[in-house]
Amino acid sequence: MIDFLHRTFSRLNIKIRVLVFAMAIVPIVILSVTVNVIYVNRSLKSESENLYSRSEVLAKQVVTSGYLDNQGDVTMELRLSELAQLISGRVMLVDSSLRVIYDTYSIDKGKIFLWENVTKSANGEQLYYVDRKNDILTTTIPITIINDDNESQVVGVLLASASVDYLSKNIGYLISIELILLFMFVVFAIVLGYILGTRYSKPIKEASNQLDTGIKGDKINSIDVKGYSEIEELSSQFNTYVSKMEAIDESRQEFVSNVSHELKTPLTSMKVLADSLIGMGDAPVELYQEFIGDISQEIERETGIINDLLSMVRMDKSNASLNVTSVNVNELVESILKRLRPIAEKQNVELVLESFRPITAEVDEIKLNLAISNLIENGIKYNNPGGFVHISLNSDHQYFYIRVEDSGMGIPEESLDMIFERFYRVDKSHSREIGGTGLGLAITHMSIIMHGGEIKVDSTLGEGTTFDVRIPLSHIEEEGM
Repeated sequence: MIDFLHRTFSRLNIKIRVLVFAMAIVPIVILSVTVNVIYVNRSLKSESENLYSRSEVLAKQVVTSGYLDNQGDVTMELRLSELAQLISGRVMLVDSSLRVIYDTYSIDKGKIFLWENVTKSANGEQLYYVDRKNDILTTTIPITIINDDNESQVVGVLLASASVDYLSKNIGYLISIELILLFMFVVFAIVLGYILGTRYSKPIKEASNQLDTGIKGDKINSIDVKGYSEIEELSSQFNTYVSKMEAIDESRQEFVSNVSHELKTPLTSMKVLADSLIGMGDAPVELYQEFIGDISQEIERETGIINDLLSMVRMDKSNASLNVTSVNVNELVESILKRLRPIAEKQNVELVLESFRPITAEVDEIKLNLAISNLIENGIKYNNPGGFVHISLNSDHQYFYIRVEDSGMGIPEESLDMIFERFYRVDKSHSREIGGTGLGLAITHMSIIMHGGEIKVDSTLGEGTTFDVRIPLSHIEEEGM
């Protein structure tokens, strides 16, 4: 049961509905209670002030009439009775010894009246008390005279009790109105909570359903939810993710097809060449050498494909680590250019190295070699005859920088965000002619990230591409590496 309640109230739409309900109901309840309290307090204050003013006038008349000494004054008793009738209540006079000398109800006359408010008023305080159970407001005011020493002296207390039952009736009326409003707010809160809960949770629910669909192996569709900017942003981000996943999945499928084809093609060529040699009999040595050379080239092609795959797998492992040593980056780049220069000359592409200063850095030489080689080799492969690949080396006190700029075919703007994805190739038909599996830039990107560096690309279609690489000079071992 507890687990069920936890799962239920952990849902976003339920939380939103509860929150909206609370935000709508709690304020109206607090407001209602506050209004009732303010109304009662203000009404009691007004009623007590009115009763005070009437009692004060009567208290002065009691003093001037000398009633405290001569209780037989019919006129004074008539005035006391009129006040009792006016307030629909009770009027009592208590002398300085707290003995009741007049009571419109004639109940307590002659008795000692020991009540805290009467005692305090006998000491000069003016007080009121509300009996909420019987809806009675009672005021006590001191009756004072000026003695021979010209000082104020309390000689008695005037007690007046008035009915305030109208307050209960008015409060009951207010509460009935507030209950109607509360009911309307409850209905409003339920409807609004349902609408908002559904609206806010819809993109999450749709995304969850689509992901569940993807887990089952079916096609994931994009979602289109309009509303607040955060909801639209969530939908947009999910759709972007879906688009990228679709592109990656398409590239992966194409990669499997291409790799299968490219792995099979060299093997098929070698099989044909070997069968041809076997069937030739006494063929000239030159022909044997030519065929053996062709077989060697196919073996190298097969080896290149396998090496790319192995490099990706090695760097993709969660426990992949760097074998860091102090490396002369200038010599490393020069050795790469020395190896690639024959390929560049064959393509009629000029290789230019510009080194601004000697650079020594703590790097994994093999992985960095692979990354730089891929960038330069791509610049050669996807270039135009008569073009160039310009490599520059520089550093500051914290990083070293490598820029590889070519005058090749360039990369479309819509593909710039995808080129470091594994299996992705910009020009598939051209890539197939040139060779490769679409893993080169993904391997380069992984290698640079493992070094704590970053790589940026800027390209103009038909004009060329520039890769900027930044890598720390000192390697910092990260947790988990």
